[in-house]
Amino acid sequence: MVELGENERNCALFLDIDGTLIDVAAAPDRVIVPMELPPLLARLAASLDGALAIVTGRPILDVDRFLSPQKFIVAGVHGAELRLAPDEAIQSRAEPLDPALIAAIAQLVQLDPGVIVELKQFSIAVHYRMAPAARLRIAAELQKILDSGPDHLILCKGRAVFEVVPKHISKGGAIDVLLQLPVFRGRRPIMIGDDISDLSAFEAAVRHGGLALRVAGEHFPREMAEFDGPPHVRAWLSDLAKRLEE
Repeated sequence: MVELGENERNCALFLDIDGTLIDVAAAPDRVIVPMELPPLLARLAASLDGALAIVTGRPILDVDRFLSPQKFIVAGVHGAELRLAPDEAIQSRAEPLDPALIAAIAQLVQLDPGVIVELKQFSIAVHYRMAPAARLRIAAELQKILDSGPDHLILCKGRAVFEVVPKHISKGGAIDVLLQLPVFRGRRPIMIGDDISDLSAFEAAVRHGGLALRVAGEHFPREMAEFDGPPHVRAWLSDLAKRLEE
C-alpha cells in the first residue's frame, strides 16, 4: 500500500482518468464511471481544501459529464484546456486544429472498420484498440500528414491510440501552472497515472517535491507500478478520504 507519510493533509492530488480512475474501454464513449467515484473525489477535494485536480487527455466537458454533478479543477486535452476553479470558465492554451488537417486525419477511418477518430478541438486522436492490425499503417499515415503540415504539432503514443497534439502542451506543463494557484501552493503534489502522456506529469510532481504513482496496464508492468489497476486506485483513494476525515 502506498504511504504518503505523516502529513497527508498537506498533499495535492493530480489524477488521470482513463486507466487510472476508470477502466479503459474499447471506445472513448463506452467507459463506465463507478457511481461512487464522483462523491469520493468531492470528499477528497473538501478534505484537502480544494487541492485536487483532474489531469487528462479528455476535454473538460467530457470530465464534467463523467463526474456529474461534481465539478473540479481540470487540465483537459493534455493541458490545452484549463479550469482553474470548479466554478470558473474554461481557458484555452492552444489554437484549434486546422480544418484541412482534421479532414486528412479523419480519412484514416477507411483503413479499418475498427479505427475511431476522436476530435478534441486542440488535438485529434486515432484509436486502434478494435483494429490492432492497423497500428503501423495508422502511425505511418499520421506521420506523413504531419510531415507535410505545420511544425507546431507532434505525434504522441498512448494505450492503443495515436494523438496529434501541440508540441508546447503537456500534462507536466499543466501541473506547473496549477501548482502556482493558492489552493495548491506549498503542497506536496501526488500524480497518479497509467500512460505515456502521464510521464511529463510524473516528472513535474517529482520536480516539485512530490510523488509519481503508476498504475499497471499496457504501459507500466505490474512490477514497476504502485497500483494494480483503477479499482486499486479507487480503494486507496477511499482509504485516504477516510483518514483525512478523521
